[in-house]
Amino acid sequence: MPELIINGPAGRIEARYHHEATSGSPIALVLHPHPQFGGTMNNQVVYALYYMFAERGFSVLRFNFRGVGRSQGYFDNGPGELADAASALDWLQLQNPDSRFCWIAGVSFGTYIAMQLLMRRPEIDGFLCVAPPANLYDFTFLAPCPASGLMVNGDKDRVVPSASIAELAAKTKVQKGVKIEHAVVPDANHFFQDKIEDLTKVVGAYVDRRMVELEKERRE
Repeated sequence: MPELIINGPAGRIEARYHHEATSGSPIALVLHPHPQFGGTMNNQVVYALYYMFAERGFSVLRFNFRGVGRSQGYFDNGPGELADAASALDWLQLQNPDSRFCWIAGVSFGTYIAMQLLMRRPEIDGFLCVAPPANLYDFTFLAPCPASGLMVNGDKDRVVPSASIAELAAKTKVQKGVKIEHAVVPDANHFFQDKIEDLTKVVGAYVDRRMVELEKERRE
């Protein structure tokens, strides 16, 4: 997988990209966990999400936020990382101008950035939030949430209690026709140690089902 450098607001952004050659293929952007706690685009959950999308015919991009790996800049606690994600999505869309569907996925801190980007980009059709830090960050900006998606966590997560994610999923206001679902992976911790396969099955099944629904909605 060749290294990719994207021009970002703080300089170069280090990324990895899988291109699906089929015309009209969907696209997906995957955002990694907190940079100051070891989060990178090579995180095992990010890696699993990346390949889950690729196996389903998506063109998919993952990248390092500013200050991580070979990406330039310094950690900005949110605003800068959001700008990085917007630039990465711009690049992904330029490579796939005929794409019919757009998804975004995040892991832990990456979900906080992903959902902010979702609120700013109406072309995003679906999302995956893995271990969203509902007890650590304020997600009330999702008012209302414009797209359907899945929030998923492990029931042994000691960083983010499952109850806080269930509450976030239940309380988030949504636009008409939008549904936020919540799934729990048994015996999984915040990092889904030894449970990556179980997580991939859950999110993969959700993406499969939602893509059928999105195709149907588009035809109607």
